[in-house]
Amino acid sequence: SGGRSTSTSTFQSVQPSSTSSSTSLDMAPATSNYIQLFTKPDKDQSDIQTNENSRWLSWMTGGTPRGVADVKMRDPDALGGIPRADRYASRDWLHNTLNLANSAILKSIRFPVLFMTFWGTAISLVHRQLKINGMTEVATRMCIPTQSHSLTVSALGLLLVFRTNSAYQRFAEGRKIWEEILSVARDLSRLGKLYEKQIGVAKLRRVNRLLAAFPYLLRFRIKPNSIMRKIDDPEVERDPKDSLILYQDHATSDSDMEAAAVASDEETTGMSRRKPRELYWVDKGTLPWRLLTPEAMGDCARSQNRPLWVCDRLSKEIHSVPDQDNWTARERLTLLSKVEKLSGTIGACERIHQTVVPLNYARHALRSLTMWLLSLPFALVKDTKLMTGPILFVISWMLFGVYEIGYSIEDPFQGTLRLSILCDAIRRDVLGDELIRNTAFILDKEATKESSLGEGKSEATVIDDDFDEEYEDDDPDDFAVEIEDIVIDELGNAVEVMQEECSLDEKEDADFVAAVDSVNGDSSKSKVHAP
Repeated sequence: SGGRSTSTSTFQSVQPSSTSSSTSLDMAPATSNYIQLFTKPDKDQSDIQTNENSRWLSWMTGGTPRGVADVKMRDPDALGGIPRADRYASRDWLHNTLNLANSAILKSIRFPVLFMTFWGTAISLVHRQLKINGMTEVATRMCIPTQSHSLTVSALGLLLVFRTNSAYQRFAEGRKIWEEILSVARDLSRLGKLYEKQIGVAKLRRVNRLLAAFPYLLRFRIKPNSIMRKIDDPEVERDPKDSLILYQDHATSDSDMEAAAVASDEETTGMSRRKPRELYWVDKGTLPWRLLTPEAMGDCARSQNRPLWVCDRLSKEIHSVPDQDNWTARERLTLLSKVEKLSGTIGACERIHQTVVPLNYARHALRSLTMWLLSLPFALVKDTKLMTGPILFVISWMLFGVYEIGYSIEDPFQGTLRLSILCDAIRRDVLGDELIRNTAFILDKEATKESSLGEGKSEATVIDDDFDEEYEDDDPDDFAVEIEDIVIDELGNAVEVMQEECSLDEKEDADFVAAVDSVNGDSSKSKVHAP
């Protein structure tokens, strides 16, 4: 890949023609299990030169060019398509530099960066024109020493770094919360499968569907649902039969002035001045609504906090299982503790979403950065002259970029974390792989024992299959023990077995003595005793 060609290969090859050609790979037919290597004629001589240049530059790129917005997959789409983050190594420096125009951060900060660039260019042009017109003293007075910016850049760096570090901690905490949701969902589905006989197949199916719908409803609460459409939207026609009417479910922010005014009026006057909420509609066949039963779908849509409603319904489903064998209060509380952890993640996500960085700190950092950049051309123009504008472009891009990164990851649920991928992973783990996952709960040993007992064999003669490999060819009867042939006395000795062994020894002694007497011819005088 990346313009490289293969000179030697272990694949099957085809004899190249006499004309100029380039090497390429193609998959063999479906009946083969190898890759066929063949040649195709070049379309133009310029393509060869392009390939040569790309091979020459491959030592700098270190790999094939990658799209900035592409989602890389660890596995093919047919196998589930697990995505991965696109991480760039140091060998990708040229590709990253050439794609600077496609940077999302640069697009967000392009207006302040362009303003600072034009400001630095204008200062350098004015300084140059003053020198040309002979106003050297005025040009000298407009320059300031560089020591002032050298002393203040440390304080500015602390402001930016502290803001970025605090934002990254919120980003890491948000990812940990969703990792906990994924782990709890897996544990709860596993415990439910272990107690499937006690819970019931139908009830367990409802529990798993509620569990798979929970992450979607939580994502729509901390991030506005993009699939919702207004009830009076003329562009999209609504099917009343297959649509569900509901309100927008979103967590309010601490900086919401309207919500703060309404709460203050309710506390002081006891009157509510809430504005009527807009009605939306969704398709019942979309996720997560298709996972819910028709009765649960309507009740959940009318709820003010839909993920919390799902946790309440999960708790009720588990609590309604009656006591029976292998199902007591201990098992019930264990499963309810998992639901409690899911309920705790709702508050954890709302804490990050609702709590913003203190407004005073954010404004002070942005004002300090702006004033520092506005005064920077006066310290640089004396030495950099007309290059002040390009230099200010680079510096402002770096500093404004750091500030924008902290702002973008401050609330990781607004696009920094791919919540849709995490929701799909939870749904596939709980419901998607259900048939294959159920095979893990059937033990081969139990199946073998049940088949042996079904053939009429006694339980005492069943041989355990955990022997070492050296005993696999032995006769199982050698290891079978007949308990009824052993009698234990008061001291713990096997009485009957010992008596049988003694009687066998006396018989052998008598036979030995008789044989010796027959040889000597005088059995009465024989003094020979068996050893």
